[in-house]
Amino acid sequence: MIKNNRTKLKKLVLSAVVAANCLAAFPVMAANVGDDYTAIWSRQQAENVALTKENTAPQVNLDFELVAPDQWVWDTWPLQNRDGSLANVKGYRVAFALVAPRSLGWGERHTQARIGMFYSKNGKDWTYAGVPYTYEKALGHMQWAGTSMLDENGKVHLFYTATTDMNANGGKEWNEEGWQQRAEQRIAKTTFDISADKNGVHLTNEGEHQIIAEPDGNYYETIDQFQGKGNIITAFRDPFFFQDPNTGKEYIIFEGQAGNANPLKPENIGDEEYRSTHPVPDRAELYNGNIGIAEVLDHDITKLKLLPPLLESVGTNHQLERPHVVVNGDDYYLFTISHTFTYAPGLTGPDGVYGFVGEGLRSDYKPMNGSGLVIGNPEKDPYQAYSWMVLPNQQVISFINEPKDENGQTKFGGTFSTTLKVNLDGDKSQIVKEGKAGEIKPFGPNR
Repeated sequence: MIKNNRTKLKKLVLSAVVAANCLAAFPVMAANVGDDYTAIWSRQQAENVALTKENTAPQVNLDFELVAPDQWVWDTWPLQNRDGSLANVKGYRVAFALVAPRSLGWGERHTQARIGMFYSKNGKDWTYAGVPYTYEKALGHMQWAGTSMLDENGKVHLFYTATTDMNANGGKEWNEEGWQQRAEQRIAKTTFDISADKNGVHLTNEGEHQIIAEPDGNYYETIDQFQGKGNIITAFRDPFFFQDPNTGKEYIIFEGQAGNANPLKPENIGDEEYRSTHPVPDRAELYNGNIGIAEVLDHDITKLKLLPPLLESVGTNHQLERPHVVVNGDDYYLFTISHTFTYAPGLTGPDGVYGFVGEGLRSDYKPMNGSGLVIGNPEKDPYQAYSWMVLPNQQVISFINEPKDENGQTKFGGTFSTTLKVNLDGDKSQIVKEGKAGEIKPFGPNR
């Protein structure tokens, strides 16, 4: 009898050890929110946005060089492996960016945007290799930002925004007048084979261009729902491929606008005390940005399932552009970029990158630094740079936008800006280093 009890006790102890080891091997994810939970960036939180010495970007050097002298160059991203690490193609680093001929006016570039490819041996000196796809095969009148991933079979997956005049025949004809109200956006992708030699990096065997996600009208506003509102532009764009290192699941994260399922709610404004003393200005509810997410259902990333947004800014901000995720230990950082002019009435903040931290991909995200602002343009040069992207090693790339000279005159940039480094520490961040223009150092996976 005693022997049997000892045997049972040993089995119980062994079971406990095995269970503990399993728990250690699979980190506990945030279990305090449901699968349909959407975090909120409220008016009350955004009212705290302020530039400080920790989050103000250094002044852009006006003596900048053009990475592609014949092209405007803006939204930029590196080629990453499936796990988020920087891809290495026979010693080359590869980057993509929106491009348009400099023969066009600065404002015209948006409606003539294509995606260009760059490569570099050292991550500082970049060679422009042109637009790697056939425009006639691409979807949309223009192709806006996205991301790119190199899979385990050496295939490049290019995700982008197919943007079309909804009234145009087949999406290639275009009417410039009032196009913002008709700019229908969908998430698209294509693939390439990639090779490299002494002459550089080459993309070949262009695959079919496919639409892989469209707004549903429920969680994400359609172009028909948007028309007539007159508030800036709607959004269903900027796809970001993300493999969750703690679950292995894959997603496309994107910028959206709230659909019918996400009206202005009391919590979008703030707590009860704040609401009692801060009336919401007229038309603030039309500023309905959100960060959307779709689950990837197949290995080739052609089938997606739309999920409720990760975060919304209804009544706070209209555009949460180029959202992306960085995992640092147990912390999930959700980053997005936004403009001064996209804040809802009664609020303001600098052009900058904003961050939110949670305990898992689906989290009750809290704004970094109490407000969300991680990097903002300096007050005296509010539009000097834009489109920051935080990489897994916390280096931050961007492009030179509209800096001012000593006489206050705007100098259009359209080239890579200085790479910054931020330190992420829980819900706090700080700019700690300034690197070379366009520099991308090697980085490992999200972890």
